[in-house]
Amino acid sequence: MTFFNASKNPSAAARPGESGGVVLRLSLRNARRQARDYLVYFATIVMVAALIYSFNGLIFSQEIRNLAAQMATLPMMIVLAGAVVIAIISWLVSYTIQFMLGRRSREFGIYVLIGLEPQQVARLFFLENLVVGGCALILGVLLGNLFYQILRAIVLSLFGQAYTFSFAFSPGAVGLTFLCFALIYLFAQLKSRRRIRSMKIHDLLCFDRQNEEAVICAGKKRLRIFTLSLVSGFVGTLLLMAGSPLLGLIGAGCVIVFLYGFFLSFASGVPAYFHKRPEKKYRGQTLLVFRTLTAKLATMGTVMATISLLFTATLISEGSGLIFQGLFYGRVRENSCFDIMIGIADLRQDHGDYLEYLQEYVPIKSQYQYEVYRGENAQVQAYLQDNTTYYTYHDRDLVMAYSDYASLRRMLGYPEVPLEDGQYLLHCRTYLEKLLTKYTYSVPLGGQTLSPGGVHSEPLGQYGWDVNGSDYILVVPDALAELCPINHRLYVAMTAEPLCEDQYNRLREIRKKRSEYSDYDNIIVRAQEEREAAAMTAMTVFPLYYLALVLTMTSATVLTIQLLSESSRYRHQFRLLEKLGMDRREMTVTLRKQFAFYYAMPALPPLLIGIPFIRNLAMSPEPGILVGTSSPAAIIATAVGLYLSIYLLYILLAYNSLKRGVFPE
Repeated sequence: MTFFNASKNPSAAARPGESGGVVLRLSLRNARRQARDYLVYFATIVMVAALIYSFNGLIFSQEIRNLAAQMATLPMMIVLAGAVVIAIISWLVSYTIQFMLGRRSREFGIYVLIGLEPQQVARLFFLENLVVGGCALILGVLLGNLFYQILRAIVLSLFGQAYTFSFAFSPGAVGLTFLCFALIYLFAQLKSRRRIRSMKIHDLLCFDRQNEEAVICAGKKRLRIFTLSLVSGFVGTLLLMAGSPLLGLIGAGCVIVFLYGFFLSFASGVPAYFHKRPEKKYRGQTLLVFRTLTAKLATMGTVMATISLLFTATLISEGSGLIFQGLFYGRVRENSCFDIMIGIADLRQDHGDYLEYLQEYVPIKSQYQYEVYRGENAQVQAYLQDNTTYYTYHDRDLVMAYSDYASLRRMLGYPEVPLEDGQYLLHCRTYLEKLLTKYTYSVPLGGQTLSPGGVHSEPLGQYGWDVNGSDYILVVPDALAELCPINHRLYVAMTAEPLCEDQYNRLREIRKKRSEYSDYDNIIVRAQEEREAAAMTAMTVFPLYYLALVLTMTSATVLTIQLLSESSRYRHQFRLLEKLGMDRREMTVTLRKQFAFYYAMPALPPLLIGIPFIRNLAMSPEPGILVGTSSPAAIIATAVGLYLSIYLLYILLAYNSLKRGVFPE
């Protein structure tokens, strides 16, 4: 058989002046078809472009950077996260373009047969992908402006600022987004263009039949690799939780070995498993389900491992973001129940310098000065150390006079708490309340023995140094407290309006001047603590969520376009099964099982790695910070929920599309 060379036939080949127009028309037609056939890919690129533009908008927003001094480093954090995102998107675009080249290689081979030059085919493929990428970029920038408004509203709300909608494009953000996409697409397109121009007709016609070569062959070697990968995953997860940067790096390497070893050996291991157990092989739809799964893994084992690795990074990013968010605001909650708190450890000094400034420049609603005393021993502290994780701050239990305690409760709007003769009260942070309720021992003080009178845990400024006790304090009658030595002096105040950053800096200047001849004073200003927490959230949590979202969309997109591209093969398979006697219900169940295993395979290993890692990381901050909705259990549940929710959205869209393609009505 000889191929007909249409380039020598004037009736078949395009005239020289018409070749450019033919290529352009084919490019536009194929671009429309490509966007329709790979709608999930197109929608993901639009969403990614929108996310990149919205975060670039934060980089160029002077309004955002002016919110707090700490926000000056926000652009650097976003650029670092953006560099990782661009690398991931480059892989997605390059992979998808190469995948589309494989799926359409026979079409391109036919173009060459009918007279088009390989250079023209390469230009056609380049132009049609450029059209799709350009449309996605334009739509993404338009949508990104809306995303930027959402991000802007969130950041302003973190700082307690009013949000006003203003729909305006940032030239810098638009330019940076276009530059990022130009680099991503041009790199991928030039790579595919060189490949097409170097391929012969036979290569183009047979390219779609090439599969990923089996890296691990059947036999004992496969079993050893599979076992080694499981051991590597277990060891890697433990090393990730060790807390050492070096061990963590080694653990990450072990996890990578686990994922690639597992997926590359799994495809050859399943047939061997069923070969030894024929009774399971032919039970129900098992043979069909696992044969399809192993065939898929045999052709894309490396891709599956890469996707699973990206999912692992997604889950860890989401969990880390939630931990940091809980940490920042947990410290604010525990540290800042008063608008102003100033502790002085140097008993030679008082609050005079601070009071002069505050009375002149800050509107004060209520204020109070008092002392915190040292008890006779450390028996409560010893009890806490024996029964929970507690960091030692002092060599004795700290004590507060009841009148001072009652005044502080009135300032904060708490209900009055009585203290009977011969008793003491315990006021502690929330995480110690349950344990201290069980403390029934008497406390010696001033020659008397005091019995327990109750435990309370409302926020009272008990986190840190020179505050109302180190996580707990004993409240005793005034006469007994005054017999004890003073540990430090405190001033607390509630203001008519939050202190601005300049006022806080002025207090720091006073402290700096005093520190030249006294110990360092502890200044806690609630408004400043909230500003710092908001800034740290914007600089740390936002980039982590940004990275996690892009990773999830990228991974799910690759899985989905791989699956949907084979809908015709699935349709042919099920038509054959229908002729063999399988009814519609059984075929639907089989399709669902195939679909479920396909999407579950890369998603389960990240859960086994990520959940222990997140739990270990959530347990590392100081006690009492990550509680309530920021507790380790809540963080794990939220991270897994976020991880699965976006993934499930892709799964539902893919299943509906696949079902319509396989079982057309």
